[in-house]
Amino acid sequence: MLDIKLIREDVEGVIAKLNTRGGNYSYLKEVIELDKERRELIFKGDEIKKERNQKSKQIGIKKSKGEDIEGLLNEVSGYGDKISELDLQVKEIDHKILDILNNVPNIPHESVTIGLDETNNREIKKVGKPRDFHFTPKGHHELGVELDILDFERASKITGSRFVVYKGLGARLERALITFMMDLHSNEHGYKEVIPPYIVNKDSLYGTGQLPKFENDLFKLNDTQDWYLNPTAEVPTINMYRDEILDLEKLPIKHVAYTTAFRSEAGSAGRDTRGILRQHQFNKVELIKLTTPEDSYDELEKMLLDSEKVLKLLQLPYRVVSLCTGDLGFGANLTYDIEVWVPSQNTYREIGSISNCEDFQSRRANIKFKRDKDSPTELVHTLNGSGLAVGRTFLAIIENYQNEDGTIDIPKVLVPYMGNIDKIKKES
Repeated sequence: MLDIKLIREDVEGVIAKLNTRGGNYSYLKEVIELDKERRELIFKGDEIKKERNQKSKQIGIKKSKGEDIEGLLNEVSGYGDKISELDLQVKEIDHKILDILNNVPNIPHESVTIGLDETNNREIKKVGKPRDFHFTPKGHHELGVELDILDFERASKITGSRFVVYKGLGARLERALITFMMDLHSNEHGYKEVIPPYIVNKDSLYGTGQLPKFENDLFKLNDTQDWYLNPTAEVPTINMYRDEILDLEKLPIKHVAYTTAFRSEAGSAGRDTRGILRQHQFNKVELIKLTTPEDSYDELEKMLLDSEKVLKLLQLPYRVVSLCTGDLGFGANLTYDIEVWVPSQNTYREIGSISNCEDFQSRRANIKFKRDKDSPTELVHTLNGSGLAVGRTFLAIIENYQNEDGTIDIPKVLVPYMGNIDKIKKES
């Protein structure tokens, strides 16, 4: 959530920056009018309270002198109703302001390229050279079915479309990737492991910005507790610290979290329906940091390198792009996307996003820190990054390591995690 002080101090500047996202945010001027009305009501209430206090003192003086106080008592009794009415009006305005701000995205960082969509994203670097196949590479869907390691038909029977059953060495490869990523980030990069609940409450989703704006993208449980299936480990992991004041010496807090994620993929009908690129259920390893404001962008660059290390060790070609203003996520100030090479599509596809949300989420989730016992509280900055999306890494391995005979070589770094199996081939 944006700081209302920013809007109050420079509403035109805030609107101009937000408009680079491709929308029209001139309605924020209404916030200024509401905020002005709110402060006027508070001032009026304070004046009435001041007058009531003065009358109360007069009552005390008159009463001590044995003088008649009935008229003053009648006046004072009417003040309470006036104050209650003003307080009610202030609360109503607070709700109106909150309803507006809840649906306003974060302000892009000044370094972010202005653009409407992914075609305007800025390439930062390319790492690794795509393999020059001497045969026509197959897509992961075809390979997975032929090798009997991915079963879409039975998954559809169990649940429906956009689900998959991993089988045999396919299941082992998925499990190996999870363990490999968790080991790498915890042992080498210093993140503390977390496996949080896969069900999150409404407050958690509000804290990280999924609610109220993106409810259609979520799977809500049919109960009375406002529970939802986890859409990404960012939600439960950041909300571990909701409504807390952290000590400076504990920052940065670094977590690597494994979860199964669930997304309804609302509005994506017809997009990437074949294969495992866009599923309703998928495994993900997520990196989370809570930092001081002055360190957050240094920590973002480190997080990007930590995510890249997965693909470097797997020897998969990839590129890094900085998202333009129109392609930024709702809560992000700046986002790097890591895109892995997909041979069957002859292009790079997103496999991870690394974002700095600054204090946008911590303001909603009320996560603060103190520099010392006498200093005021400050909002932490929150960062999140894929470390990586496991299914898409699986996909990239299957396609980039395929052989003409239909077998799949296992990247060397994964062989120990596969029980020393170095090749996936069709079982006889």
